[in-house]
Amino acid sequence: MVPWLIYTVIAATFILAAIWITRHLGEDYAWINRKIIHFSIVPAVLMYYPGLIPKEVFSAAAFIFGAVQLWPHLKNSEFSWYQIKHNYGEVFFAFSASAVAFFLPQEYATALLLAMAVSDGVTGIIRHHYFKRHGFNVKLKKHWTGSLGYIVTAAIIAFALLDAGAIMKIAWAGILMLAEYQPYVDDNLAVPLVGSVLFLAF
Repeated sequence: MVPWLIYTVIAATFILAAIWITRHLGEDYAWINRKIIHFSIVPAVLMYYPGLIPKEVFSAAAFIFGAVQLWPHLKNSEFSWYQIKHNYGEVFFAFSASAVAFFLPQEYATALLLAMAVSDGVTGIIRHHYFKRHGFNVKLKKHWTGSLGYIVTAAIIAFALLDAGAIMKIAWAGILMLAEYQPYVDDNLAVPLVGSVLFLAF
């Protein structure tokens, strides 16, 4: 078996395992389950970064994963433990990851993909627990506590991977946080789009 195929299978196993595990948590934790699945792409991103998984393979796999997730929405038979009717966030996430990996340079794409997966995941989990503790509907609300988690983790990613000054790295994290927080465009589209534009600054 060729090496890249071995790494691709390993990466896919993490994602499929996350989907299987979250199924047992049930639809009451749909918002948390989505974020766990976000986290599960981190091994794939870390293998994409040094080229263990070629960008063409990573991009194609992400696109296929997006198409597979879109199908239940089109049939009105969503995977209820992590898909939400009329919310295509997980589909946008996969298609965006496909485009980011294919069109952007590997180092920058890795930083943006990690922000999409880790920072967004941390944000969602913080907000879930905050609103659950306060007795509100946790599914679609945003709060500054989650945004704080986003900017901190995105800044860590920026300092680890981006070749720029400290102010630029912090600005990158802050702008992505605002893109995630704004209410007008799904953050799984807004963050990769804004992040791709920000590449021009680097």
